[in-house]
This record gives sequence, structure tokens and C-alpha cells, in this order.
Amino acid sequence: MTPTAAREERAKRWARRLLPIAFWLLVWHCASVAIGHDILLVSPIDAGARLIELAGRADFWISIGLSLTRIALGFFSALAAGVVLAALASRIGFVRDLLAPLVAAVKAVPVASFVILVLIWVSSDHLSVIISFLMVFPIVYTNMLEGIEQTDAGLLEMARVFDMGRLDRLRFIYCSQAMPYFQAACSLSLGMCWKAGIAAEVIGLPALSIGEHLYEAKVYLDTPDLFAWTFVIICISILFERAFKKLVDAVVGALERAA
Repeated sequence: MTPTAAREERAKRWARRLLPIAFWLLVWHCASVAIGHDILLVSPIDAGARLIELAGRADFWISIGLSLTRIALGFFSALAAGVVLAALASRIGFVRDLLAPLVAAVKAVPVASFVILVLIWVSSDHLSVIISFLMVFPIVYTNMLEGIEQTDAGLLEMARVFDMGRLDRLRFIYCSQAMPYFQAACSLSLGMCWKAGIAAEVIGLPALSIGEHLYEAKVYLDTPDLFAWTFVIICISILFERAFKKLVDAVVGALERAA
């Protein structure tokens, strides 16, 4: 492909991405003008101006950093626990039977119920960590358990015949076979993790958190603040998901090259 053709292809890709966004921003602006009340629906221009104003304050970035740290801690803890316990459950039937009712209960109980129950035991500063963990763990556990169980029996038999060590089996067979399930679990749980974590902050109101700012925007009917912080949540969620996907792809690429 020539440099000119490559530039044209990049321009087309950007156009395909930006035109739908521009369309919905226009729809949003027209709806705001038609309603005519900023309390009910603020225009994207006012929301953007408020976002720029907030970005100049130190507590804006501190709140983002603290919320991101809490939710990411819950996510990665659930990721580690889900993978380890799924590996144990695949080998030990008692562990699987023991975890089955717990996983089913966590999947069925609403987020609000968990928030109220957890607040009885822990402070609001740790609430979003635990809620994020509880939302992610069942997804990772069930997907990884399924992935391990679907590992090709022929490959495992070949590994036994050639006396392959446990670490090599884990690295070259289980990791490659279960990786699609792991990626699917991460894709499903990342968005849910952010929604549940921010919802927990709105209820628990830890100091200097995104949830606290959302609650204040609701109390004071500050619609520009509400939309500005909602936009921040969307952006952080997308960036976090893409960064994590790049990390997973890098790990998968390293494993494939080693193989």
C-alpha cells in the first residue's frame, strides 16, 4: 500500500469513528434546545465547558485517581481469585461443590443489596473495592472453569506421553486453550465493574470520589456537573479496557513467541 493510500485509509477509519459521534452530539444538542431547560437536559457545549472547568481543579484529578485505584484493585483481585479458584475447582471436586452456591448467590443478589450489606461491615472508602470484586469474580471464575474443562484432551494425553512437566503444560496447553475464555471474561466484567463500583460510591459517598461528585450534582440539580462526570466515567472505562486489552495481547504474544 502506497503512503497516499495508507493516509486515505486512516482518514476513512477516523471518519467512520467520528461521524457517528458527531451525529449523536447533534441529536443531543437539538434535544437540549427543544426542551429548553438546562436542569432537564444540558447542551453538550455547556457540559464540555463544565468539564474543562473541572479539569483545572486539583480535586478533579484526585477523585479520578482514587476511584480508579479502588475499582482497579477490586477488578484485579477478582481476576486473580477467579483464575486460581477455577484452577483448583477443575482439579478438586470438593472445591467446585463448595463454591457453586456462593457463586450462584453472588450472581443473583442485586448490587444495591450488596452495597447495604457491605456498608455494615466496612467503611465507605473500601466499599467500591469489594463491590467491584463481587461483580467480577463470578464472571471470571465461571469462564475460566469452562475454559479449563474444555482443554483438548488429546493435547493433555500427548503431554503425558512425552512426559511434559507441569509448568510446560500450564504454559503451552492450558494458557493457550483457556485464553479466549479469559479474554471474554475480562471483556464482560470490565464494564460491569465500573458501573457497580461507581454505583457503590454514589451510595457510600467516600470522600474525594467520582460517586460523591455525582451525588452532589444530583442534590444540587447541577446537570452540567452530572454530564461532565458521566463523560469522565465513560472515558476512563474505555481507556482502562483498551489498556488492559493491550496488556493481555502483549502477554499472549509473549507466550506464542515462547512456544
